[in-house]
Amino acid sequence: MDELLVAIGDPHRRTFLDALSRRPATVNELAELVPIARPGVSRHLRILREAGLVDVLADGQRRIYSLRTDPLVELDDWLAPYREVWMQRIDALHTEISRGKKNERSKR
Repeated sequence: MDELLVAIGDPHRRTFLDALSRRPATVNELAELVPIARPGVSRHLRILREAGLVDVLADGQRRIYSLRTDPLVELDDWLAPYREVWMQRIDALHTEISRGKKNERSKR
């Protein structure tokens, strides 16, 4: 899990993941999305690959990257209990807001 969190912690890598969530892309296509040199792009893609977030398909001289969602599903599962806590708090906030509005209407 730590490797996954480190991998998605970088904004350039998240940019790559966002792009790959729409469709597979070559290194050149991904490099156009960020203001860093190609060696930096390759390092970021290697980190994503090592974290299991992307697959690479060799197509002649080109490398085509695609998103692997399994690690993200694991992350979502890990986050689920925290999400539940926040949803309960948001529901409680909505309840308090509704009570406040109801009290203001009754005072009029």
